[in-house]
Amino acid sequence: MGTTTLVDGSTFCQSAMDGDIHPDRPHGLFVCDTRVLSGWRLTLDGQAVESLGTSSQQPFSAEFVGRAAPRGGLADSTLLVVRERSLEGGMREDLVLHNLSGEPAGVAVCLTVEADFADLFEVKEGRVQAQPGVEVEAGADTLTYTWSADDHTMRMALSATGGPQIAAGQISFRAVVPARGRWSTRFTVRTSSGADAVASPASRLYAWQIAIPRIATSDPALATTLRTSAVDLGALQIHDPDHPGRLVVAAGAPWFMALFGRDSLLTSWMALPLDQRLALGTLQTLADHQGTKVDPLTEEEPGRILHEVRLGREAALTLGGGNAYYGTADATPLFVALLGELHRWGLPEADLTALLPAADRALAWVEEYGDRDGDLFVEYQRATDRGLRNQGWKDSFDGVNDAAGRLSVAPIALAEVQAYVFAAYTARARIAAAFGDSATAATCEAKAARLKEAFNDRFWLPEQGWFAIGLDADKRPIDALTSNLGHCLWCGIVEDDKAASVAGHLTGPSMWTGFGVRTLATTMGAYNPMSYHNGSVWPHDSAIAAAGLMRYGFVEEAQKVAKGILDAARHFGGRLPELFCGFDRSEFPSPIPYPTSCSPQAWAAAAPILLAQTLLRFQPDLPDGTVRFAPVLPERMIPLRIESLPLAGFRLTLEVGDESSVDGLPDNLTLTGAETAR
Repeated sequence: MGTTTLVDGSTFCQSAMDGDIHPDRPHGLFVCDTRVLSGWRLTLDGQAVESLGTSSQQPFSAEFVGRAAPRGGLADSTLLVVRERSLEGGMREDLVLHNLSGEPAGVAVCLTVEADFADLFEVKEGRVQAQPGVEVEAGADTLTYTWSADDHTMRMALSATGGPQIAAGQISFRAVVPARGRWSTRFTVRTSSGADAVASPASRLYAWQIAIPRIATSDPALATTLRTSAVDLGALQIHDPDHPGRLVVAAGAPWFMALFGRDSLLTSWMALPLDQRLALGTLQTLADHQGTKVDPLTEEEPGRILHEVRLGREAALTLGGGNAYYGTADATPLFVALLGELHRWGLPEADLTALLPAADRALAWVEEYGDRDGDLFVEYQRATDRGLRNQGWKDSFDGVNDAAGRLSVAPIALAEVQAYVFAAYTARARIAAAFGDSATAATCEAKAARLKEAFNDRFWLPEQGWFAIGLDADKRPIDALTSNLGHCLWCGIVEDDKAASVAGHLTGPSMWTGFGVRTLATTMGAYNPMSYHNGSVWPHDSAIAAAGLMRYGFVEEAQKVAKGILDAARHFGGRLPELFCGFDRSEFPSPIPYPTSCSPQAWAAAAPILLAQTLLRFQPDLPDGTVRFAPVLPERMIPLRIESLPLAGFRLTLEVGDESSVDGLPDNLTLTGAETAR
């Protein structure tokens, strides 16, 4: 049947393709994780509108085109129905009836409305029950729904223009549409939950789009994908009314329009070439919510970076008693690593020094709470039965298993988490050195070196030639071959003598689909190309693998992965989904969608940006006074020109053609070329 999803920050609307909203489906207008509008069904003369098509030019608006049922005795309808819907401080829908006949048309227009104020989790999981306490008030031109429970009250008001007849649950009109003419009304939905935006979604998205770089390339599919990614990252931003100037990205639509630690950190990292303010806003917001106490129910611990924030009324139950849940092993080191990367991109000193205490608290968490047994590795184990069993990015219940397919027992030390910790220590050392703090720099460098040595000793499987995905409760290597290896390359924790074997496995036949890197090799016991984490392809995961391959000098392998993911994007119309099935390209010439994949989804949208940066080999290091630019673009992408790329208050122009160039660099920065940075 299909759905249409509109997004404006933490407000989103899901409907059928004809525009109707059905309460028995995962439809509705959602505000702050609550479904304020559960039913919205249009009839003309008591009959449903026949859908002719749906179009959406912006993430926050759509146009639904249909026709009324034909009059008795006629074969065809003469009444065209156009519904233009937009999320602006709630929801607005303009209904226009076009009469294509030569005589006036009388028609009974009726909009049936329902509001259940169900929690997002109830809707997503299909367990909505009738809510007590919902009151309906019909006014002269307004229909108001109010829900109260405990100390919480929400209100939704629906108004219409054109002299409607208002009754409980219905807004109706006795309309006469002139011959060859039109009739229209506007429906407006407002809530009292603070959903009104500081600026309209159109103006916010426009401000984002004019601030980000402009890209021209000979590859039209690449151009479409990069433009779509940029627009989606703008649409997925959520806004804190206490800090209206901050840019923060949610995880994905429709069900994850909230702040997620890992997702927001990785997304804003991959999106650095678009706008470094996204990373800064993410770090600032996560620092505001950094753990301060030990709470087993929410898994909060001093210094820990949260996993997710929710606002709906079920959040207190789902997240262990609060709106924030902290059960993740990787967000805390990623916080420090991203701060270090943002430092390389020229983060102003005032912003950096303001965030350094949070970074140091995060590293203290790594050592005091993350490393449970003092073996240098960060492990996870949920504190209660309410928490996530797996607390890395593959956080489904079966996301961590051995080569035979057996589920691993916590505490588990994941390979990529150790890589993130290595990157965090390295980043903190570089920041300390830039500030003349040689003691802290030396301490963090030593910790990074010890961790790298221990990791390559304990996680390496010499007979297989790859790193274990983790160590289990008995400190035995979990020997499955997984895409997590790409994250290890990306962070630089892999010793040089092992990198070629890792690269070979990532791009070999058991891992490579032709469209991306599988999360789990075909030779593993739990492999299933239609699973969530055990054989599917996640675009962000493959993009990180490509960046890791390029870091270690495996140019052809990195190009292979980049071209595969960008080919997949072309099949998806330029918008990469959260994940897709891991079937081989030789078996299916187009990538097979995963049924419940989020789209748009934040780190999937950011993946093409990271791939472009990887192929350009563009890496600023402003503390060292250098900008590396040594492009290795495939021929199909050349020529390529990027204008207005932001960097520390300057705007650069990158060009790749017969010759490559960077214009706009300040005099204190040196452009470097082909040497590889680790």
